[in-house]
Amino acid sequence: MPSLKFKKGDRVVILTGRDKGMQGEILTMIPKQNRAVVRGVNMVRRHQRQTATQNGGIISKEASINLSNLAHEDPSDGKPTRVGFKFSEDGRKIRFAKRSGAIIPDRNS
Repeated sequence: MPSLKFKKGDRVVILTGRDKGMQGEILTMIPKQNRAVVRGVNMVRRHQRQTATQNGGIISKEASINLSNLAHEDPSDGKPTRVGFKFSEDGRKIRFAKRSGAIIPDRNS
C-alpha cells in the first residue's frame, strides 16, 4: 500500500462537494477505503437508539470523505497545498508544503 500523505491530526481543506472551502482537522483515517473523517465536515443526521450511556433521538455526526477531496492546509497562510517529502539534518523523513516550503508538523508524534 502506498504511503499516505494524510495523518490523524492534520489540518485539511475540502476541495469539492457541499462543504467546499471548509477547513478542519482529521479525526480518523480509514486507509483501506481511502477515506478520512474530518471534524465539522460532511455532517449527517442519524437515528440513535437509546442505550445505558446515551440518550436516543436524531444526532448529527461526521461521515467519512474521500481523500481525493482533501488538500493539506498550508501552515503559513491556510490555503490548499500539495505535499512533498524530504529528509531533515538528523535523517528523519518530514513533510513540507510545496506552496510555501513550510514544514507540516506531525501532531501525534
